[in-house]
Amino acid sequence: MATHRNTQIGRAFRLAVEQYAEAGVDVAAAFRRLRRIAVSLHCWQGDDVAGFEGTGGDLGGGLAVTGNHPGKARTPDQLRADLDQALALIPGTHRLNLHASYAETGGRRVDRADLEPRHFRGWIDWAAARGMGMDFNPTFFAHPKAADGFTLAHPDRGIRRYWVGHGIACRTIGASIGRALGTPCITNFWIPDGFKDTPVDRFGPRVRLTESLDEIFARRISPALNRDAVESKLFGIGSESYVAGSHEYYLGYAIRRQKLLCLDAGHFHPTEGIADKISSILQWLPEILLHVSRGVRWDSDHVVTLTDELQAIAQEILRHRLEGRVHLGLDFFDASINRVAAWVIGTRCLLKALLMGLLEPTERLRSLEKAGDYTSRLALLEEQRTLPLGAVWDQYCLESGVPPREAWLGEVLRYEREVLSRR
Repeated sequence: MATHRNTQIGRAFRLAVEQYAEAGVDVAAAFRRLRRIAVSLHCWQGDDVAGFEGTGGDLGGGLAVTGNHPGKARTPDQLRADLDQALALIPGTHRLNLHASYAETGGRRVDRADLEPRHFRGWIDWAAARGMGMDFNPTFFAHPKAADGFTLAHPDRGIRRYWVGHGIACRTIGASIGRALGTPCITNFWIPDGFKDTPVDRFGPRVRLTESLDEIFARRISPALNRDAVESKLFGIGSESYVAGSHEYYLGYAIRRQKLLCLDAGHFHPTEGIADKISSILQWLPEILLHVSRGVRWDSDHVVTLTDELQAIAQEILRHRLEGRVHLGLDFFDASINRVAAWVIGTRCLLKALLMGLLEPTERLRSLEKAGDYTSRLALLEEQRTLPLGAVWDQYCLESGVPPREAWLGEVLRYEREVLSRR
């Protein structure tokens, strides 16, 4: 059956190549570009953002995970095994995005401000064995010192000092990861700080946040090892009226301090997309980080699907050859479905959107636009939507050694029967 299916895919692919060639698109060149793009898979999809500190408390910070699908990872080895299963079904070589709360401390309670690179050696070794890079995140939530919703902007200097210490430790860990793996680690800072109801003082928390961030970033670390990013948010549960780290705040901070700005697709108004922000921000910053997610009515971090917004993000990156300046990561958590399947669906959809962008006759469209022929531009943009992307994607999967079409789902269901259901 597989041989017959592969023969069908081969025939369909050859016809698709001819169709794309007629439109002025080189499919082989598209494959070469796509293979060079790495997506950073977020570890927290596999265990509902629980981490391995063993506190068992609420997430806090406006975060919530819904659903109770069986098979949640409960140990680092289980989580790495689940990631291995997902990666085996995703074409390409990618990265791991890790939170500080996933430290391996040998059963000892280690304060977050005291975390060291050795507490992440298991993750580094795992990534090295697979030829993967890693990214990192301080964990400013699910902690007694974050219970009131404030961390780096807290009015209590002692609490601010604690979280500054955590941020400094995480940059050191990020640099160690970058050194060990030979590729820069992006250490991304997101904090939950904000008010549920309308505040009187909007200025003070932002002054304190700036002071805290400046202290964290005071030590220069080579960008060959670690690159700092700051991530905004419109609102969260418990911070509906005010967030200290808003988009405008972090945009200014990133430009002034030359940090990467992280744009999370779910952290803006539900009707606001991030695709148009990419070219605007890259006028002023050399690089940015994207957390690709899918908000539904609010920042609910749904599994990424092949939406118009996702396609617009991919188009904006690829039309201007920004792959080297835009770092792609995923950020969603859904416990209502198989967690491994969520990784596979989300990552494959992002890669499909990227492939779709690479198969666009961009130069032809650009020349029409330059000539003022907007009629032909619109007509060709719409016609290319129905070119045989699926046949090209299937061949890309086969050439990458992963199952095409929905064949990957059988592997996930087998893994659920044999591994996840026995936990």
